[in-house]
Amino acid sequence: MGERDVSTSGEQALPQLNAGNQLFQDLDSNVSATEIESLCMQCHKNGMTKLLLTRIPHFKSIIIMSFECPHCGLKNSEVQSGEAIQEKGHRYELRCGSKADLNRQVVRNSTASVSFPDWEFSAPPTTASKLTTVEGLISHFIDDLSMDQEQRKELVPEVYEQIEKLIAKLRTALELPEQHGEQDSDNAFTMVIDDPTGNSYVENLCAPNPDPRLSTQYYRRTREQMVQLGLLNPDAEDAQGAELAEQDQVATKGPRVNALQEALAAENVVRAVKEASQSNEILSFPANCSSCNAPCDTRMQMIDIPHFQEVIIMSTTCDDCGYKSNEVKCGGAISPQGRRITLKIEDREDLSRDVLKSETSSFNIPELNLDMIAGTLGGRFTTIEGLIRQVHNELDSRVPFLEGDSAVAERRERFKGFLSKLEDAAEGRIFPLHITLDDPMAHSYIQNIYAPDADPNMVIEDYDRTFEQNEDLGLNDINVEGY
Repeated sequence: MGERDVSTSGEQALPQLNAGNQLFQDLDSNVSATEIESLCMQCHKNGMTKLLLTRIPHFKSIIIMSFECPHCGLKNSEVQSGEAIQEKGHRYELRCGSKADLNRQVVRNSTASVSFPDWEFSAPPTTASKLTTVEGLISHFIDDLSMDQEQRKELVPEVYEQIEKLIAKLRTALELPEQHGEQDSDNAFTMVIDDPTGNSYVENLCAPNPDPRLSTQYYRRTREQMVQLGLLNPDAEDAQGAELAEQDQVATKGPRVNALQEALAAENVVRAVKEASQSNEILSFPANCSSCNAPCDTRMQMIDIPHFQEVIIMSTTCDDCGYKSNEVKCGGAISPQGRRITLKIEDREDLSRDVLKSETSSFNIPELNLDMIAGTLGGRFTTIEGLIRQVHNELDSRVPFLEGDSAVAERRERFKGFLSKLEDAAEGRIFPLHITLDDPMAHSYIQNIYAPDADPNMVIEDYDRTFEQNEDLGLNDINVEGY
């Protein structure tokens, strides 16, 4: 790509990048490219760079760049991700056992590494992002490994033999059966995509429900990953760097959410918000919109939920694109037990009940075949109707690969039918329903309209967390000695 020349024509073209209300506009015929005069790195004369900042529906924001020199004929084109780095990294683990798994669509960001534990093979991050399938990804690895094999055979025959064995395993992986059997075939394998930016994606064939062959983990980036992404100065010995280094030492058993660190960090926030709430003030601090990345304000206040506990409500509104979001953080101590709340919804009055769903809570509605894992939607304080509508809006706008030419008609129709059922439930056209919130931290709540008496339609169960749940929450690492 040509290097931009700071000239008069270049300076005049730059303001076009901010035309309209959004930096990244939807891909249609009205989107025009920005032209910038740039230096050709081959003949050192001025050529022309064209930039197109656009958003592909149901996918991501991208930057399309093209350079052409009229003097020497040099041409170059490139596509880069325009997505903001997510709050946490994502790790996808997929167990492939049939042709349907090989046909899953995959977004591999340039920062993502791909590994196959069964073959002890790992591919580091690349220089370009890619939209492909699992089969296409494996075929790409086969082509890359096959290059220069003839030279290796002559110069380093032992390396040649090892690579040939790996290529044979990769080719065998493409020979999976058409359907899943009771047991995985001998050619079944596991693929892991680890992206510290959180901008990679593996298609869920059971959307919107969890896919039994696909697991997703969210984790805090290590100090090394922060440095590689340019989010941290490697020479800076500040408090943030020390904290990240300590996290690296603690997180030796794989990525997970550390509830102890979350609680310690939340303690300072709770203290500040309490002081503001006592004087009936609303805290406000600058942030960036997660939709268009424009500057906006996030407001925060603490409220006391009767018969439950104090919670912090955060709200973000973007004046540029109109994006709105709210999130809830629970204060207080970590509960010794988890809690499962089940409510029978019989009429529209039940849909108006307040509900607090924390970050660690999963929830399901069996009548709608809706099953959402922990972390979905983050923390929310709304009504049952509002919660169902938020699920509908998130699935309708953010589930990739269900629109466009690549979408399978059968899955698209099934998904539209599911969204229609959600809409009917929110409008009060489907009764009865049962909603269950399962929170291992016991920070979730459904309003009891009979309080302080027991609710005849609500069942509350307290249970002991399993070792795996404590491990996922980071509670097994808590050291209480000397306190």
